[in-house]
Amino acid sequence: MMAEPNSAPHAESDPATTTDAKETRDQDADEQKPRDSNGWDGKLRVDKMTLTDEPRDPHAQILSDPEVSDDEGPPPEQLAADEDLLDDVPDDEEEIELVHCKISDMSSLRLERFKQMKRLCLRQNRIESIAIPEELATSLTEVDLYDNLIAHIKGLDAFTELTSLDLSFNKIKHIKRLNHMTKLKDLYFVQNKIGTIENLEGLTNLRQIELGANRVREIQGLETLTGLEELWLGKNKITEIKGLDTLTNLKILSIQSNRLRSITGLEKLVNLEELHISHNLLTELSGLENNVNLSVIDISANPIEHLGGLKGLKHLTEFWASNCKLSDFGEIERELRDKEELETVYFEGNPLQRAQPALYRNKVRLALPQVVQIDASKSYLLHVSLESGELTL
Repeated sequence: MMAEPNSAPHAESDPATTTDAKETRDQDADEQKPRDSNGWDGKLRVDKMTLTDEPRDPHAQILSDPEVSDDEGPPPEQLAADEDLLDDVPDDEEEIELVHCKISDMSSLRLERFKQMKRLCLRQNRIESIAIPEELATSLTEVDLYDNLIAHIKGLDAFTELTSLDLSFNKIKHIKRLNHMTKLKDLYFVQNKIGTIENLEGLTNLRQIELGANRVREIQGLETLTGLEELWLGKNKITEIKGLDTLTNLKILSIQSNRLRSITGLEKLVNLEELHISHNLLTELSGLENNVNLSVIDISANPIEHLGGLKGLKHLTEFWASNCKLSDFGEIERELRDKEELETVYFEGNPLQRAQPALYRNKVRLALPQVVQIDASKSYLLHVSLESGELTL
C-alpha cells in the first residue's frame, strides 16, 4: 500500500500565474534542506515543503538553517582540515558513511586507503567540490553526496563502475560529464537548479532518474534512455508531456506540481503502471486509452469536475482524487465500479464529500463495494443484528 501523498487543497486561482510571481524569489533563495537523511516523499521522493508552494514560517527556516548563526552566540563547530574521522576504520572497509559531520574538504578524509570501498555516503555536509581519489575508480559503485554545496559535476571522470549517483539537494545548474558512466542505474538530482535535461546520452542502463524540484520547463534529452523504468519530474515548470515515446519500459511517471493543462504524450507508454499527476491545471481526465496496465493514478488537487477516460483501465488498484471538483457519486460508480482490483480511493476535499460529510463514506461504499480503503481509513461495512442489537463488522 502506498503512502498518502502530501497534498494540499486545490487553490481556485491559476497556479501558473502565481508560480510565475514567485519565480524570482525561488531562484534567488537557497533551496530548503531536507528534514532528515531520508527526507523523501512517498511519491515525489522529496520533502513535503519542497514539493508545494505553501507559505513557510521564516523564523523556523532561520532556526533550521546551519548557515545562519547568532552573532552573540558561540562560534559554530568547525572540522579541522587535518582531522581524520576515519582513523579507527580498517583499510578493507567496503562502506564509508559520514552524515552531517561538517565536512568541507574530502581530501582530509584520506579515502585512497580504502581500496575495496564500494559505497561512499557523505550526506548533509559542506562539500563544495567532488574529490574522490581515482584509486577507488575500479571498486566504487555507489556515491551519495546528497545535501551539500556542490555547484559543478567534476572529479568523476574515472568512475566508470558507478551504478548509483545521488547529487540531490545541491546547487547544480547543468548536467555534465556523466556519459562515461554506462553502468549507471540510479541517478538523483532532486532539488537543484537544473533548467535543461541534457547530456544523458550513453546511459542506456539507467533505470530511474529523479529531477524533482528543479527548473525544468521541457521534457527532452531522454530519447536514448530506453531502459528507463521510473521518471520523477515533480515540482518543475513543465507545461506539456512530450518526448517520452521511446521510453516503452517506463513503469512510473511522476509529474506532480507542474503546469499541465491536459494529459498527452503517453500513447506509447503501454507498460506504465503508476501516474502521479496531482497539483496541476487539469480540467479533465483523458489520454489514457493505451495505458491499460495502469494500477495507480493520482490526479489530486486538479480542477477536474467530471470523471471519464477510465473505461479500459481494468487493473486499477489505487485512485487518488482528493481536492478536485467532483460532485457526482453516479460518475464515480460508472467509471470505477467495474474495476475489480480497486482497493483504495481518495475523494476527500471534493464537493461530494463536503456537501454531506456524514454520509460520504457510506455512499462511496455503496458505489464501490470492492474498495477496502477510503481516504486514510479502512472501509468497513457495519451490520446490525436485529435480534441482539449488536453492531458487528
